[in-house]
Amino acid sequence: MNMFFQKQGEAQLHYGSSDFTILEGGAYVTCAVTAERIPLEELRYWNDERQEAYKDAAAALEGFKRADAL
Repeated sequence: MNMFFQKQGEAQLHYGSSDFTILEGGAYVTCAVTAERIPLEELRYWNDERQEAYKDAAAALEGFKRADAL
């Protein structure tokens, strides 16, 4: 069984600059912009400084705009 699916709830991750570490297992994380669930196997966008996950590039851009990073 895939380690992502050992638990069905929300995973707790630590986001690094190029990868993430699973601190507590789960099936998904929540997008910081849209509040949608992102299955771990689909997670491609995050911000390591703010420790936020994003569902796609558009949500990531919105996250940066909200933080006045652009």
